[in-house]
Amino acid sequence: MIGVDRGRDVLVDELPTAMGHGLAFCRAVFHTSPQGDVVPVAGGLDAGLPDVSVRPDLSTLSAMPWEAGAAWAIGDVRGPDGQPHSESPRAVLARVERLLAEHGVRGVVGPELEYYLLEPDTSERGWKRYADAPGNVYVVGSKGDPRRHLIRTLRLLRDAGLRVTAGNHEFCGGQFEINLDHSAALDAADRSFRLKSGIQEIARLDGLLATFMAKPFNDEGGSGFHLHVSFVDADGTNVFGDTDGEHGLSTLGLSAIAGVLAHAKALTALMNPTINSYKRFGPDTLAPWLVDWGLDNRSAMVRIPPERGGGSRMEVRLGDATANPYLAIAGTLAAAYLGIRDGLTPPAALEGYGYDPETAEMLPQRLPDALAAFEADTALQEVLGEEFCTSFVTYKRNEVERFERHVTDWEFTEYAYHL
Repeated sequence: MIGVDRGRDVLVDELPTAMGHGLAFCRAVFHTSPQGDVVPVAGGLDAGLPDVSVRPDLSTLSAMPWEAGAAWAIGDVRGPDGQPHSESPRAVLARVERLLAEHGVRGVVGPELEYYLLEPDTSERGWKRYADAPGNVYVVGSKGDPRRHLIRTLRLLRDAGLRVTAGNHEFCGGQFEINLDHSAALDAADRSFRLKSGIQEIARLDGLLATFMAKPFNDEGGSGFHLHVSFVDADGTNVFGDTDGEHGLSTLGLSAIAGVLAHAKALTALMNPTINSYKRFGPDTLAPWLVDWGLDNRSAMVRIPPERGGGSRMEVRLGDATANPYLAIAGTLAAAYLGIRDGLTPPAALEGYGYDPETAEMLPQRLPDALAAFEADTALQEVLGEEFCTSFVTYKRNEVERFERHVTDWEFTEYAYHL
């Protein structure tokens, strides 16, 4: 549920067996923290740590160019009844896709992911920002990337079939962004998930660390996970735009925007899922702070890029890079679905710089507040699946509890000497 890859290495001779009987995984892999603790979510520890079954989806099979003689595939998780497991983020997204199909549309998503690249040093953390220098915004070549790591990564990801379109040095020192081509929602989530895994593995092989942590440094901005979202009909025609509609957008497109705004506070829990996520928010950060939308306005939570016609879409800028791609996309599409289903209309579009709290509601500023909003949004939970939502909230509240018992460096520095 936190977007970490859990897998098993299978010799190719054993692949038919894996396809036939599936591979057994302990269900508690869904409940395992980044530190390896098993969080007491219902159906895990209390049930004696039962199994789930995973079968490779061979439509996702592709070469792993950074490891000779190896390929990778994403697996579908099923419970004892043979049905898709309710806690599987991939199954949650598939559930939302089915609901959209009932309305005659499907989601198309183009993901953008930012991350920091780090190199070893002798500090307490053991890592510093790679090629750290001010002002390397959108620079190319060795100036911001002396080891040409980005070019190598882009080539390897391309050869893995991930359909990367571009990469660049981002706004902050040592920060990079890689964009993926748009595609159907599940495929976009698969490729986003593999993109993160691939970037991290290639960095490790080069003696570097790629982190998608939302805000790893006090003196620099955070890393986002932006989603360009549109809808097409059965013929593949973009139905988000309408040349005769307000702002060149269709009624369906405006309702989708309104749905994302209406459920934004709950969405925050899925798209900003860690304690650290909320340190990325705030005025003048280029990260969202308020529940608003605007026309080609990067200070808004939902930006409508200037393209119309087949390029009509919304850019949902709410998410940070720690978000599980399946859950970020599922939540966004679920909110848009509710807006379409309920015929919602968005408020007036933002004009100007969007960090005035008097112009719109503020997003949750702490993970506990986001989880409370998520629990209160029963409509969104119904679309995503109540069992998944219960497990997710239980897992994340445990994270909050563990953090609140932990003494941080800030506390020691602030209090120990004088108090």
